[in-house]
Amino acid sequence: MLTGISKKIELTANVAIIIVACLLAIVLVKQYFLGKPSEQDVRQQMDSEPVSRPTVASLDINWKQNKQTLILAISSSCHFCTESAPFYKKLFQNKGDTHLVALLPQPVEEGRKYLESLGVSVDEVKQLSLDQIGVHGTPSLLLVDASGVVKNFWVGRLPPDQERAVLDVLWKGKG
Repeated sequence: MLTGISKKIELTANVAIIIVACLLAIVLVKQYFLGKPSEQDVRQQMDSEPVSRPTVASLDINWKQNKQTLILAISSSCHFCTESAPFYKKLFQNKGDTHLVALLPQPVEEGRKYLESLGVSVDEVKQLSLDQIGVHGTPSLLLVDASGVVKNFWVGRLPPDQERAVLDVLWKGKG
């Protein structure tokens, strides 16, 4: 009789262990394999959602003086900005008539030293809280026309196809 009860308890314990293991496996699969969207899913979602364009009215820039201005909203503490330095070098080399402005939350002199350490040249360096122009992530690129209207807006470290698109837009606006 005692062996019959102990066998039932053992069987019940084994079934409970199997059920708990299955539930744990389901949670882990959902968490690590199904829970994280891919980079492509995030990009598609960003492309499909309406994006409010930043405003640049608070910047002290004479927009009419230039056909277009490309603002690099970056930060010296942003590793994506540092990783994007080779692209920023290409921007300066291929900017045509575009005025290139680096906008950083750090003091201007610190911004200049940061850009110099990366080997990146720009026409102008300014300090401003990025929130003041509606930018909430770095790096961000804002292409502004001669009337001060943001025409294009790119966020994050850009893949090669988007880097080419930025360069194409700069060349299209070349006078």
